[in-house]
Amino acid sequence: MKDGIFGYFIVFIIGAIALSYPHLANCNDSTATKSAIHTVVKIVTIDAPIGPVTERILNRAIDESEEANANALIIELNTPGGLDTSMRNIIQRMFKSEIPIIVYVSPPGSRAASAGVFITYAANIAAMSPGTNIGAAHPVNLGGQMDSTMSEKVANDAAAYIRSLAKRRGRNAQWAEDAVYKSMSATENEALEKNVIDLIARDVPDLLRQCQNRQVSINDTMAVLNVENAEVQRIDVTFSDEILKIISDPNIAYLLVSIGMMGIYFEFSNPGAIFPGVVGAICLILAFFSFSTLPINYAGLLLILLAGILFILEVKIASHGALTIGGVISMLIGSMMLIETDVPYLQISKVLIMTVVLATAAFFIFVVSFALKAQKRKVETGLEGLIGLSATVFRDFKDGRGQIMLHGEIWRAQCDAPLKKGDKVKVVTMNGLTAKVETNIT
Repeated sequence: MKDGIFGYFIVFIIGAIALSYPHLANCNDSTATKSAIHTVVKIVTIDAPIGPVTERILNRAIDESEEANANALIIELNTPGGLDTSMRNIIQRMFKSEIPIIVYVSPPGSRAASAGVFITYAANIAAMSPGTNIGAAHPVNLGGQMDSTMSEKVANDAAAYIRSLAKRRGRNAQWAEDAVYKSMSATENEALEKNVIDLIARDVPDLLRQCQNRQVSINDTMAVLNVENAEVQRIDVTFSDEILKIISDPNIAYLLVSIGMMGIYFEFSNPGAIFPGVVGAICLILAFFSFSTLPINYAGLLLILLAGILFILEVKIASHGALTIGGVISMLIGSMMLIETDVPYLQISKVLIMTVVLATAAFFIFVVSFALKAQKRKVETGLEGLIGLSATVFRDFKDGRGQIMLHGEIWRAQCDAPLKKGDKVKVVTMNGLTAKVETNIT
């Protein structure tokens, strides 16, 4: 009897120890117990073209999720596409992730186009919300038009890449090829029917509910998702990333380079002002960073920089407006050539270009006209400033010589006509400190 009680006591102690230290028990049971106690799912929103900035945001989100040992990372995606290099870097990081990654095309009205299709295909679980679409993954040369041979090579490379993604994640490879070759698109319902995505979810809680107990492959190891009752923690974009995202807009980049040139111009025209030069330099550096993420035509950029040089030279050289006219023409042509692509979201607004060019032209025309007026204005200082002024004879003239009162001062003067004290005269020229005058008829 005592032995039986002692045995039950031993079993009770062992069970208590197992419950207190779950890592001593089976790993799967431990994970389940831990997950039941507290599970976390991270979520990050990408609502922009795919580029170096979004690549940086997603890399940080994956790193943060891994450090927090999150059960999954949700990428809330809405993108028109973007750079091939950034897309491939993002996908490589997704494949190296130690946690499941769910791509969720959301909110309603969003899309996963072009590079967004590849990223969605690379996810462990692909989901869409109602009222969204996916597709149109045909590659576009961001540097301009491609000949037929090069276009075919690029399309074949993209098709092979998305086939490999489809095979790895068990999705529809044929539709993926059609999205590349034929720019096919699909609604969320069509995408689900054709095995392009795994599920349709109304919102994040619905998404987590449907993802519960799904099997996913993490670094070639199968895992079961436990996310239904997870705490959702949003990963906010940092201030620096927000700034980088803003300046990566081609219109903002164009404004930055325009403001930068104006700042440098003011610094050269007013040496020592400092503030315009500092602002101009900062704007130009930010513009060059932005241009590194855009399909820039460097001939157009050089023309814009040439315009800035011509504007600065106008301050130093009296060209009577010729340099300004050349600068305006150079800036207009360079602005139209600056972005060389047919992709709408990467183009600079024509309205913005015309506004900036016309404003710049108006400003420099005003500056040049003001400078020309200053050159033609009568000199008002020194001896030359006395020419044309009226004076009063202070002492009678004898033999063509006498004295005049000018500006409250007595000056020696010469005049061919006989003059008496009190007569009004006008200064014609200055010969040293002697004024030549004539009778002031008026």
